[in-house]
Amino acid sequence: MSPPDAIRTSAPPRRGLRLTGIVFAIVAIVVVATGLYSRASGNARLREWTDAQAIPIVAVAPPASGANAGALELPGRLEAYSRAPIYARVSGYLKSWKYDIGARVKAGQVLAEIETPDLDQQLQQARADLNTAQANEKLSEVTADRWQKILKSNAVSKQDVDEKVSDLAAKRAAVASAKANVDRFVAMKGFTHIVAPFDGVVTARNTDVGALINAGTAAGLELFVISDTHKLRAYVNVPQAYVRNVQPGTKAELTVPEHPEKSYAATIETSSQAVTASSGTTLMQLVVDNSADELLPGSYANARLQLPSNAEALSIPASALIFDAKGLSVATVGADNRVAVKAVTIARDLGSKIEIASGLGANDRVIQNPPDGIASGAEVRIAGSNAKAADGAKPKNEKG
Repeated sequence: MSPPDAIRTSAPPRRGLRLTGIVFAIVAIVVVATGLYSRASGNARLREWTDAQAIPIVAVAPPASGANAGALELPGRLEAYSRAPIYARVSGYLKSWKYDIGARVKAGQVLAEIETPDLDQQLQQARADLNTAQANEKLSEVTADRWQKILKSNAVSKQDVDEKVSDLAAKRAAVASAKANVDRFVAMKGFTHIVAPFDGVVTARNTDVGALINAGTAAGLELFVISDTHKLRAYVNVPQAYVRNVQPGTKAELTVPEHPEKSYAATIETSSQAVTASSGTTLMQLVVDNSADELLPGSYANARLQLPSNAEALSIPASALIFDAKGLSVATVGADNRVAVKAVTIARDLGSKIEIASGLGANDRVIQNPPDGIASGAEVRIAGSNAKAADGAKPKNEKG
């Protein structure tokens, strides 16, 4: 074969290789371009999803309207409705006592008896002085009568007769004084019997047989304490902010630690009508029936006071409140899904609910749990409306 023929035979394969290379290059460029486009599209969707997730999702609800059954729980102390410490009116020694603590007594029953030797001697002396005064009165009466008869015969002067009559008046006054002194000692002798002033329970006995008894409350201790426990008083200190809502006649429920499963109906009976400066509270007295003797005077009790309701009040969950340097506020959402923070004032704190006095309208959409740092103008998404759409924009992992 000649050289030209060899050249003509090898030329077609070179052109096929060149064409194949061009095809492979175009395919590679298409593949690379497709990968770059897919990656760019995925990045764009990722940015859209990230931007959507940056907008917080909040739950909103309008303020609730209508009456809220509110209650105020306060610690209290139970006391007997009537309580009388019994002191001795005469001095002496305790001769005997009849009833111990826990005993039920009736009005007028003798609790104890005091032996009074000194008083007995004073009573005898007073009676002797009365006898002397009565004898002197009798002698003076006879003398005055005799001198008045002698005066008719002009044997004595009128002056002398007047003196005898005045002496009789003085003797009669001395008899009255001595008799009053005897009556005083007799009355004091009656105090040797310590009696119950009313029906009740002996809640204290601070004496025993042979004990020295000093009369009065200054030098002596109380011998007995009688308490009327058929109904009890409960004392609670109501904060000043609630005083106007807790008036006489307000119903309450009492609970005590020894009967945790039961509650006892009580009623506000009266108020001190004054605020204690040290605590900012007003003392109020409740009355509770204790005919079953289940409550003990002096014990601790928890009082739950029923507060009057306001049918026009707006209430929100306590979680909706925002406390910051500007004070108390609530975050609301407008029609453009932008936040508006509104300052509010509280009418009543009911625990899980808050009654708003001012700052909110009935149609405001209140954010139930505002995120930290939320401010007016911030964009939010309402839970249940745009959340699904945002989830649909979530990108999938793609390989380029």
